[in-house]
Amino acid sequence: MSLDRLIEKIAEKQNPTVAGLDPKLDYIPSYIKEDCFAKYGKTLEGAAQALLVFNKGLIDALCDVVPAVKPQAAYYEMYGWQGVRTLAETIKYAQSKGMFVMTDGKRNDIGSTMEAYATAHLGETDVEGESLEAFGADALTVNGYLGSDGIKPLLDICKNKDKGIFVLAKTSNPSSGELQNLSLADSGETIYEHMGRMCEGWGKEVMGKYGYSGVGAVVGATYPQQLKELREKLSTTFFLVPGYGAQGGGAEDVKYAFDKNGLGAVINSSRGIMCAYKKQNVPEEDFAQAARNEAVRMRDEILNTIGEIKI
Repeated sequence: MSLDRLIEKIAEKQNPTVAGLDPKLDYIPSYIKEDCFAKYGKTLEGAAQALLVFNKGLIDALCDVVPAVKPQAAYYEMYGWQGVRTLAETIKYAQSKGMFVMTDGKRNDIGSTMEAYATAHLGETDVEGESLEAFGADALTVNGYLGSDGIKPLLDICKNKDKGIFVLAKTSNPSSGELQNLSLADSGETIYEHMGRMCEGWGKEVMGKYGYSGVGAVVGATYPQQLKELREKLSTTFFLVPGYGAQGGGAEDVKYAFDKNGLGAVINSSRGIMCAYKKQNVPEEDFAQAARNEAVRMRDEILNTIGEIKI
């Protein structure tokens, strides 16, 4: 299964983190923007090219330290088809450097429409008998709140194409509890706990060799007690943990996501890594080195808390 590959990369690098690639023009050094706008004008093409140059610089600096990247689709879609092309090129470039790529798209639909999403992001599109990858990511975030109809179309692709998914369970945003913390009348369990149990059930079809399935769950670092609760109850579900860094989560919060071997989770930082050069107050030409320094600091902080990662 795809998440086996992620686990192996995490263990190899002794780094259970993923760098979120959520670029905005405000995050990109001015010299990159000026060069791209000089070539393409202040257009969507120029903006998309600036994103790509920025991403490639980050990937080059991170690829031997960080096992995975997570581009958020919305940050590319806002720049039109040119931005979507940059998303596809970013995925391919990161994979060429040996990184695991999870597209953060939070897709949510049923039947043939969900099959189309699954094909677009994880599978292969048939073009008159030719099978071609549209985006070809290794994993995709999805919204499971339409129920099994929105997940089952993904499971065959996960099984046959060695891919993985991460289903929203307990998200890191402040208002997540308005829905996710409500208790179900028949069982008394919370909605997020029930979603977690559904992930365990879906995952039985795509179990991996390290005890975790190809169906992961998104559980935020901003709610450490719920993170601890779900880790204890969901023994075969791998966690994608947002909320570290800019959203307030730290190593003491995310430690609850891991099992006794230091496995079970990958921790995301986006702005903290991408914009590290601003926080470190270094020349913008050193943005990639600053991102690397922050990624190493984050890795060491987490490892000092959870210990060696073993498979």
